[in-house]
Amino acid sequence: MSNRESSVKIGKKAFIGSVLIIFVLMIISGVMGRVLSSGTFERVIDGGREVVVSGSFRYTEAPDYPVWRWITAPVEVLWGSDSLTIITLCLLILFISGSVTVLESAGVINYILDELVAKFRDRKYLLMAIIIFLFMFLAAFLGIYEGLVPLVLFIVPLAHSLGWDSLTGLGMSLMPLAFGFSSAVTNPFTIGVAQKIAELPLFSGAWYRIIFFVVVYFCVYLFVSTHARKVEKNPRKSLVFLEDEGIRKTGGEEVVKTRLSDFEKKKMGRAVFFFTAAMSAAILMVLLSSMVSALSDFALPLMGIFFLIGGIGSALLVGIVKADILRFFIKGILSILPGILLVLMAYSVKHIIDQAEITDTILYLASNGISKASPDAAAFLVYALTLGMNFFIGSASAKAFLMMPILTPLADLVGITRQTAVLAFDFGDGFSNMIYPSNALLLIALGFTVVSYPKWIRWTFPLQIIMLLLTCLFLWGAVQFQFGPF
Repeated sequence: MSNRESSVKIGKKAFIGSVLIIFVLMIISGVMGRVLSSGTFERVIDGGREVVVSGSFRYTEAPDYPVWRWITAPVEVLWGSDSLTIITLCLLILFISGSVTVLESAGVINYILDELVAKFRDRKYLLMAIIIFLFMFLAAFLGIYEGLVPLVLFIVPLAHSLGWDSLTGLGMSLMPLAFGFSSAVTNPFTIGVAQKIAELPLFSGAWYRIIFFVVVYFCVYLFVSTHARKVEKNPRKSLVFLEDEGIRKTGGEEVVKTRLSDFEKKKMGRAVFFFTAAMSAAILMVLLSSMVSALSDFALPLMGIFFLIGGIGSALLVGIVKADILRFFIKGILSILPGILLVLMAYSVKHIIDQAEITDTILYLASNGISKASPDAAAFLVYALTLGMNFFIGSASAKAFLMMPILTPLADLVGITRQTAVLAFDFGDGFSNMIYPSNALLLIALGFTVVSYPKWIRWTFPLQIIMLLLTCLFLWGAVQFQFGPF
C-alpha cells in the first residue's frame, strides 16, 4: 500500500476563500431580487422540454421571500427544482473521492503515473499536446464536461511527476475541458439544442466552428506549455510554489522512483486494466447520454457507480483487504465533505434569483436593449447576455430553452443570421465557466488541488482576455459575411 498523502482534499484556505466569495454572491443575488421587479414569460412544452413563448412577458406581484431565506438557500436547494441534479452531483463527488483515495492507497495511481512518465519522459510536451486535444475534442464534439472533471485527479499528479506544477495539471485538464465546451463544433447541449430551437439544420456551419476550435486549441496549448517551461526552469515562478511544497515532499517527481517486483507488476497490471475498463464504460455512458435523451438523467449516477466499481475492484485485485478498502473509502469521503457545502452554496445563487422570480425579468430587459441595436452591436449584446445568464444558469441546454425562443426572432428583427445568434450563445455559454464561482464544478475541480480560486483567476486572466478578443473577432466576422445558412 502507498503511504503517499491523498490528493483528494479541500485546502483550508481555498475552502474559506470560496465560501466567502459565494456568500457575497448570494447576498448580491438577494439584493437584485429586491431591486428588480418580478416577471415571467409563458411557457409551453415542446418535444418534452419547457420552452418560453417569445413576446409573452408580463410583470407579476413580488413573492414573499424574506431576507433570512437567503442564508438558508444552500439547504433549500436540496428540495428545489434542481434537487435531483444537486443530489446526484454530490453523490458522484463522494463516490469519486472515496474511490480515488482507495486507488491511491492501493498504489494503483502511482503505478499508472510511473508507467506514463517512463514512456513520455523525453516526449512530455507531446503527451501534453495529446491530453489537451483529447479533453477539448470530447467537450467540443461530444459535449462531455461533467464526466471528465474527475480526471483532474489524475492529470494534476501526472503534471507533478513530469516536473511541472498544479496549475499545469489544471491547464491540461480543466482548462481545455471548459474551452473545448465553449468551442463547440457538434456539442449537442449547446449547438444541437440551440440550432433545433432556431430551426437551423443540425450542426450546420460546422466549418467556421472547426476553424475556431483549432485556433483555441493552439492558444491553450501555447499558454500551458509556456507556463510549464517557465516552471521547469524556475519552480519558484509558479503562483502555487508554496502550496505545491507538500506535494513535492510526499510525492510528485519521486513517484517515478517506485520499484515493484514482477509479481506485483502483474497484479498492478490487472488492476489498471480493470480500472481502465470501468472508466471506459463510464465515459461511454456519458457519451450515450448525449445522444439518447432518455439516458441523460442516469449518466452521472452510473458514472459514480462505475468509478466505485473500478476503485474497489482494482484494490481487491492488488490484494487490499476489505476492511482497509472501507477505511480508505470513508477517509476519501470525509476529506471531500467541505466540497459538498461549496456545491450547495453555488447552486443557491440561482435558487435565490428563481425564488425572487427575476430570471425572466433580466432576460426581458436585456432583449429590449438588443432589439434596438445595430447588427454588430446586437451580436455582441447576445454574447454579453449569455455571459450574464450563465452566472445564474449553468446548464447549457436549460439556457438554450430559456433564451433561444427569444433570441431567434430578435436575430431576424435586428438583421443578424440565426446562425450568428447561435454562435454568440455558444461563446457566451462556455468560456465563463472558467471564471464564475457560481459554477460548482469549477470549485470542486479546484478543490481537488491546492489551487485557490483567486490564484486560478490570476493565472488564467491573460488567456481569458485573449479568448474574449478572439471570440469577438470571430463573432464580428460572422456578422460581416452573414454566417448561415440563415
